Amino acid sequence: MWADMFALGAPLIEKILRPVLVYIFLVIALRVFGKRELAQLNPFDLVVLLSLSNTVQNAIIGNDNSLTGGLIGALGLLVMNYLVVRFLFRHRRLDQVFEGKPTVLIEHGHLDKKALASELLTKSELVTVLHRQGFDSLAEVERCVLEPGGTFYIQRKLPSNDALEHEAVMRALGDLNSKVDALMATRGHA
Repeated sequence: MWADMFALGAPLIEKILRPVLVYIFLVIALRVFGKRELAQLNPFDLVVLLSLSNTVQNAIIGNDNSLTGGLIGALGLLVMNYLVVRFLFRHRRLDQVFEGKPTVLIEHGHLDKKALASELLTKSELVTVLHRQGFDSLAEVERCVLEPGGTFYIQRKLPSNDALEHEAVMRALGDLNSKVDALMATRGHA
């Protein structure tokens, strides 16, 4: 039993190469298939990512169920990620090529339907994202960007000058109303 836990079921070089190759494949595949998968906009996207992790598990460890084999596979992934992140940090242009570019979905309050279609997003999925971020409707959004990592940057519309002035007048009227009520109350009691 103890021997099986630590004995490698495959050559060491294979245990090192497998996670490296899977890592390279996943980086390319996620870059090709887009930001939508990373954003997990609906249950199907989550199912794909969970299934993907289970599918590549065997590709990483092979037929080896030993603790040592699993640890070598995990270490291979972590080292590969460490090296790639450090390399791309030093080479920003390559980082931008690998990571991709953000997609502007809403600009100046106007929905870009072509951008939405290019990311395979429906309007209702975008509205769901906005609701998660505390927005009630598209009308509140000045700008919305789907970042390469699958996150959404959302900028709220600033109120117009007319709306700000109206709010100030209404606040002043409310204050005056309170003062009149207070005066009336003191006169009634006098």
